[in-house]
Amino acid sequence: MSGHSKWHSIKHKKAAVDAKRGKIFTKIIKELTVAARLGGGDAGANPRLRTAVDKAKSVNMPNDTIERAIKKGTGELEGVSYEEMTYEGYAPGGVAIIAEVMTDNRNRTVGELRYLFSKYGGNLAETNAVAWMFSRRGIILVAGEGVDEDELMMAALEAGAEDVSLEEDLYEVVTEIGSHTAVRSALEENGYNVESSELTLIPQNTLKLEGKELSRAIKLINLIDDHDDVQNCYHNLDAPAETFHEA
Repeated sequence: MSGHSKWHSIKHKKAAVDAKRGKIFTKIIKELTVAARLGGGDAGANPRLRTAVDKAKSVNMPNDTIERAIKKGTGELEGVSYEEMTYEGYAPGGVAIIAEVMTDNRNRTVGELRYLFSKYGGNLAETNAVAWMFSRRGIILVAGEGVDEDELMMAALEAGAEDVSLEEDLYEVVTEIGSHTAVRSALEENGYNVESSELTLIPQNTLKLEGKELSRAIKLINLIDDHDDVQNCYHNLDAPAETFHEA
């Protein structure tokens, strides 16, 4: 479970950095639009949209911005049509990377990603080249203040969670994809403060690098993650969270 916590902590801390840069707003707006287009504009009946709305609120996105993005997805307002793509590749040292993309121009996006991989010593790979190295799971973060760990664990496991661990001041609840929504609902009904909830990819094994190889891998991961069309960038590099976005 420690690996799960480590990787989600990196993602959680990075989100705060992204919010300061304003990048996270653009990415969430795309997700809101696509989620509404695919599953409708009612967050109560659309788990993917509910997750996107929660993420938007967690970074203090204005309600009118959220509503406008949803209406663009449902067709009530005119908007850009985004295509979802997944690209896989390797960073220096054999680090596996998966980039989940939303783009209005597939050729532009793949060209820019291929350039980044090439420039920083990696390479864009074929579909399923590295996907097998990751497992898709649900991650629910619960505020830890005043929470009895045993009681939380019992409530989570009874609802179908796989594991619970304390990561800094948050409890991280890991679920299978199919039970993610049910576990979250059960925790909320039991009075727990759910700070965030999402579906993510967790590496089954991690790699450690040193020296220039490590620096180049981190640089490449950061640049891909910062790309405007990349919604999520997953990797299996084992490095401290604070090294990301500082390379």
